[in-house]
Amino acid sequence: SFDKYGKTSSVDSVNVCLQPGPDTVGPSSSSSSTDNDATTGDIISVTIGATVPTGFEHTAAEEVKEKIGVDARISKDRGRIYFPITTDKLFQVHLLRSVDNLFVVVEEYDNYQFKESKEETLMELQELASKLPWTNALEVWKLNRTFKKKKGYRKGGNGTKGKPKSEAAGATVADTEQQELPQATSTVENQTEESVPEAESDTQDSVEAAPRAILIKFRVTCNRAGDKHSFSSNEAARDFGGAVQEFFQWKADMTKFDIEVLLNIHNVEVVIGIALTEESLHRRNISHFGPTTLRSTLCYGMLRLCKPQPSDIILDPMCGTGAIPLEGAIEFNSSFYIAGDNYDMAVNRTVNNICHIQKRRADKGSISGLPIDTVRWDLCSLPMRTSSVDIIITDMPFGKRMGSRKKNWDLYPSCLREMARVCRPGSGKAVLLTQDKKCFSKAISRMGGLWRKLHTVWVNVGGLHAGVYLLKRTEAVFGQTPEDVYESREVVSARGDEKADKEIS
Repeated sequence: SFDKYGKTSSVDSVNVCLQPGPDTVGPSSSSSSTDNDATTGDIISVTIGATVPTGFEHTAAEEVKEKIGVDARISKDRGRIYFPITTDKLFQVHLLRSVDNLFVVVEEYDNYQFKESKEETLMELQELASKLPWTNALEVWKLNRTFKKKKGYRKGGNGTKGKPKSEAAGATVADTEQQELPQATSTVENQTEESVPEAESDTQDSVEAAPRAILIKFRVTCNRAGDKHSFSSNEAARDFGGAVQEFFQWKADMTKFDIEVLLNIHNVEVVIGIALTEESLHRRNISHFGPTTLRSTLCYGMLRLCKPQPSDIILDPMCGTGAIPLEGAIEFNSSFYIAGDNYDMAVNRTVNNICHIQKRRADKGSISGLPIDTVRWDLCSLPMRTSSVDIIITDMPFGKRMGSRKKNWDLYPSCLREMARVCRPGSGKAVLLTQDKKCFSKAISRMGGLWRKLHTVWVNVGGLHAGVYLLKRTEAVFGQTPEDVYESREVVSARGDEKADKEIS
């Protein structure tokens, strides 16, 4: 018979007996180990890999140093960092705000010598599967899985209902576990997340799982970059995945998998890892998405760039779904955030997202209030006092999905002028994201007396090459710079022309 990786296999699936507590994951994993052993046993040192928003690798490395106390290495392959941890700090890794996905490194090669022919290279990848040091990485996966079990258990306990898992798109690891292992949900129907003791959750998981057999399902995902490879990503995933299946006797499943093995190839750099996140962490705050919703991880990078201070008034005049002010209100909650937009639908989405976070917090027994308010306004005529804002941070329209490049030539200078009016001279800052670089540069040059560009971070936003610009408000008093006077005359002239047209008509 043929398995899902196209390899000939005499065994389609293997049921591995699950004793009270253990997660049996293959020949490299000790059959006598338990979930409890993974939590309280010997501390293991491993390397964690993380994908981050391209361009904010240094910001992510700073956060790792600040929160975990270790130095992170930035990969040659943009958008990835690596750092060492011990397993007693694994939970802290999930609290990082600048990372999208996490994985534990099985092995990495800085200069992997690929064979010239496709057949030899793929054969070598097949042989590699049985030579890798899987043990520590699988122990970390098991420990990480205990976090997910508790999370999944509580989710069931809260009475969350939906489509059957077989119909739901993108089933998570926790979802799969709930399907395979019986969960005692009826006895804790209305308990909150904090009300379920962790030890009790573990015990009930073990008791319920004891009479059942667990089937370990996996998939291999290959991410390849470089033009000197003789093979495709699909071919590498197929052959390497077939060898992994043969070695561990796991079952391949492309959707409802317990383990995702990652094969990352960037030119001659090869990293094999096991995923620790089933869904990107960038979706953490948003429940109501818009056409241009920013990733929460990118929002966090932009916020760190402007270094919010306690009592700062922070403004997002084009908030969209509120991703930036929401991330700020949660992570930098000593500041106050004002989110506004000129579209009713955008304002409604922001309000709904804020309510979603507040309800989620209330359900957990946490303080639900957020230092944020939402307003509908004309972004070129903000209902705010002059020099009343410390930081302005926003995602400006690219002219792709929202607005148009032609309109941006009028919109950008007007926005920058109004932002300069409400921003504090001398100390105020702005962090602005846009892909319309030519238009933005022209607008900044026109507003040179009010804004000074300090730094630019080049990022990838949905495949578009965009810039995050850090601006400093000059000492100039609004309304007294040559640029501003010139701009004001233009506005007055335009209004006069508009009035004349009305009179003629």
